[in-house]
Amino acid sequence: MNKPSPALIAQSAVRRLPRLALLLFCVAYVLPGFFGRGPWKYEDIEAFGVMRELTTVAAHWLHPQLLGRATSFDALAPYWLGAVAIKALPFLDPAFAVRIPFGLLLTLSLVCTWYAIYYLARSPQAQPVAFAFGGEAGPVDYARAMADAGLLALIASLGLAQLSHETTPALAQLGFTALTFYAMAASPFRPATKIIGPALGLLVGLTGLALSGAPTLAVLLGAGGALVESAHRRWGSFMSSAYQDGQHDAADRQQSGHWVLLIAGITVTVALLAYALDLWRWRIHLPGAGGQTVLKDWGRLGRLLVWFTWPTWPLALWTLFRWRRQLASRHVALPLWFAGMAVAATLTTTASDRSLLLSLPPLAALAAFALPTLKRSVASLIDWFTLLFFTGCGIIIWVVWIAMQTGVPRQPAANVAKLAPGFEPSFSWLAFLAAVAATLAWAWLVKWRAGAQRAAIWKSLVLPAGGATLCWLLLMTLWMPLLDYARSYAPMSRQVASLVDKRACVEIHGVDSAQAAAFQYHGQLALRQAGAPAVCPYLVVDVDAQPSLSAAVNLPDWAFLATVSRPTDKNENVLVYRRVNLGTPAQAARPAGNPQRP
Repeated sequence: MNKPSPALIAQSAVRRLPRLALLLFCVAYVLPGFFGRGPWKYEDIEAFGVMRELTTVAAHWLHPQLLGRATSFDALAPYWLGAVAIKALPFLDPAFAVRIPFGLLLTLSLVCTWYAIYYLARSPQAQPVAFAFGGEAGPVDYARAMADAGLLALIASLGLAQLSHETTPALAQLGFTALTFYAMAASPFRPATKIIGPALGLLVGLTGLALSGAPTLAVLLGAGGALVESAHRRWGSFMSSAYQDGQHDAADRQQSGHWVLLIAGITVTVALLAYALDLWRWRIHLPGAGGQTVLKDWGRLGRLLVWFTWPTWPLALWTLFRWRRQLASRHVALPLWFAGMAVAATLTTTASDRSLLLSLPPLAALAAFALPTLKRSVASLIDWFTLLFFTGCGIIIWVVWIAMQTGVPRQPAANVAKLAPGFEPSFSWLAFLAAVAATLAWAWLVKWRAGAQRAAIWKSLVLPAGGATLCWLLLMTLWMPLLDYARSYAPMSRQVASLVDKRACVEIHGVDSAQAAAFQYHGQLALRQAGAPAVCPYLVVDVDAQPSLSAAVNLPDWAFLATVSRPTDKNENVLVYRRVNLGTPAQAARPAGNPQRP
């Protein structure tokens, strides 16, 4: 028995979002954040340090390390991409060179999400109800409008902005997940002679995901995709018979069966590859296992889920309710499986926010299918909330920037001076003009939304996507010098470098990988692990590692020089020592264990 679709959409509601406007949305979102800054702490600078080390002669590409220590992410592909970019673009600064492939990964995520939603909306079960006298939305126009809406929903997601502009394995996982999502969504609409595109996308997506530190997720997504396709092959003919004759339906079921076998074969191949490269790791971390109470851990995860996936999660829940009779259909089941696996990884791993990042493309797809069923009052509520929230955020960003430049208002200027001591504001005409253009574009967008395109299905997501893009662009232009100062190790690294002779090596003890990578890049220091055969004239020690210092070095050999703090975090300090002769104890008057935490 056919299950009626809850979507009631006229042809006038699926008018095309202008391609130039959609392209400008994407450009204004992707480019800011990849330019004009150094690597940020912690994962960003750590991954960059591993990529730089891979370019050295002694590097082992199957076991990426930083100063002999394993990386926090058991990944390969992201580090390979960064290292290849550094080698291929020697005329660029390494920190900028590695951002090029990762910028392309973010672009890949947006493109694949659009096409995945487009093909899901082409499913017979996803089509709107046919009107008695015609006038319902055409399948192609409907799918294009839904894809536009889904892409806007992805851009509007609050959790996407920062993590998608870092050079970390998390962004690689996002790109490969989106590619896999597209491949599984597009397969039913490609003839057998042209299935090579989705098949290649699936192979690259699952392989890349496994090589980016998520082999278990790759296998689960592959297995789930095979189950969804198998279920569609078994039960999907009820709705498809309304659109195809029996001969074509039999051919489609045969092609679907071949696709199920192909998904299963690629999934098994990826699992064997991960086993051969020793990528399988036990990383299960249940809430409450880290010493905190279960309720506190669940509360933290709940808050993360609410803000990180906003505004897609309420729309996705509405989709599941309104399309509850079609839960086994591909356009609901496939994104639901992808989102469910990402949320499950969020709840069972320590890198919860980076795991949740992978849920954003499928949640955007589910959010898009809520739009044909939304009432006008709900759409108006979304518009008003978005207008007030993002306009308020934009005003705050401008007010704080003006205070940094002029000292007026006094309170915001005082707050910046207190939170970022030593920061010197700078003015950039390019950043200022870009921020002004973005603000004027937001004002025009609000006026346009209030007076035109009221029937377009994607109208309710224009302001959320525009507001998120506005605030991200303002932060990455007006606040970029402040954020770069606050989130970078550059000030701390340069201060350490000013205390040592750069021509000599420096031993480190207790310094984490992010700090070590920063000392190498910003301070141009040649680092060695303390206790290694090499004897260096200087030693840098993390203040929390003092109790174990005596086991690594001979304390009387070192004289204390200075304590160096990161300006925006007084709890992050390192101690700098200079090697002295054992015969001159006066130079070692302050032993290594004496310095107190400032």
